[in-house]
Amino acid sequence: MFGLDQKDTCATGEDICNQVLDWTHSAPLAHASDILIGKPLALLGLLVLGLVIRWVLHRLVDRIVVRAGEGMLPVTRFSRPGRSGSTASAHDMVNATRRVQRAKTMGDLLKSIVTGILVAIIGTMMLSELSVNIAPIIASAGIIGLALGFGAQSLVKDFLSGIFMIFEDQYGVGDVVDVGEASGTIEAVSLRVTRLRDLNGTVWYVPNGEILRVGNMSQNWSRAVVDVAVGYHEDLARVTRVLRDVAHDMWEDEDFKGIIIEEPEVTGVEMFNTDSVTLRVLIKTAPMEQWGVARELRQRLKARFDHEGIELPLPQRVVWHREEKDAPDQAATDDGASAEA
Repeated sequence: MFGLDQKDTCATGEDICNQVLDWTHSAPLAHASDILIGKPLALLGLLVLGLVIRWVLHRLVDRIVVRAGEGMLPVTRFSRPGRSGSTASAHDMVNATRRVQRAKTMGDLLKSIVTGILVAIIGTMMLSELSVNIAPIIASAGIIGLALGFGAQSLVKDFLSGIFMIFEDQYGVGDVVDVGEASGTIEAVSLRVTRLRDLNGTVWYVPNGEILRVGNMSQNWSRAVVDVAVGYHEDLARVTRVLRDVAHDMWEDEDFKGIIIEEPEVTGVEMFNTDSVTLRVLIKTAPMEQWGVARELRQRLKARFDHEGIELPLPQRVVWHREEKDAPDQAATDDGASAEA
């Protein structure tokens, strides 16, 4: 009993078994202690290690979520000189809330992925600790991963694109975007596909992996671009003055407080056309307000032009009318006159 070989009794790494064998010189007791004490301690250590790693990774995800919630672009607060206080666009506040909610959703998803991976790894290590052959499990996982990698490349591409799109806050529900083949208002966003509805009411489903570029027309601020055409005979200095007056009146209008966020700008002559001269007005607006502001400006300009007598250009044509006598008839007339003489 005292001459037991520890190598034959306890396997390498079984410290509890070796220690009990040194104390008692009893192989059955050493094996029992390893089963009752060593294995549970090893399993408990793996469990604690997994929980610690999970806590650290979840804290990292929380920090990423906080930064994603702040967004790539800051929330703009619109203030006007000469007016007390500053007001935040309601649309910006909605965007900020939406961004935080989506970042939180992505954080929960990442936490679930982290937990699943850790469960798989720690669970496999626990099975190995219980003397279960994990080689078939690892081989099966490798084969499944290889099959998914070849068979679901587009799906993985869509999911990765969706994750980065949400983290970077490229667009969200309610935004008006142009994604190439389709443009319209975003109705739903998921990790795999984006759903949007165009002006005609058609619903488009666009896989996130197929979106190569995004034009967002409603993020942070927008701009109304109004081109006004007048005839060549109009005084351009007078027309420019009228444009500035009408645009400034809209800037001072209380109905557009928080909608028009900067003093409108008249850039001057933009283009010479065949029958008109085009001048341009630029108005910086709150997101998705540019179309309404442009329509209101055109309506006010039409009324002001009628009052000022400024005519909008009409299509013009130059018609050349020539009267030519027929040559043979003229020659016959000349011959008749000669005979009479």
